[in-house]
Amino acid sequence: MTWIILVLAGLLEVAWAVGLKYTEGFTRPLPTALTLAAMAGSIGLLGLALRHLPLGTAYAIWTGIGTVGTVIFGIAVLGEAANPLRLLCIGMIVGGIVGLKLSTV
Repeated sequence: MTWIILVLAGLLEVAWAVGLKYTEGFTRPLPTALTLAAMAGSIGLLGLALRHLPLGTAYAIWTGIGTVGTVIFGIAVLGEAANPLRLLCIGMIVGGIVGLKLSTV
């Protein structure tokens, strides 16, 4: 269950990172409110996951999910570059996330 909570925290990190793009400097009320809610939820779930997971592992996986998810959103929705080097780097981040998960007892 702890790992599910951590994954949800990471997905909410993607949501708030993407949401920042749509707040237009926190001048749009609805996107701003949704972004702040996603931020609070992400941090709150990370805090719950940290009850049972090592800090370094949980934080690295949380930020990794946020990074990879945000880049994938940028490529898929915003038309950002998807060149081979960029995709290789994303793959290395995913490899690191998997490695940390497998190395945590």
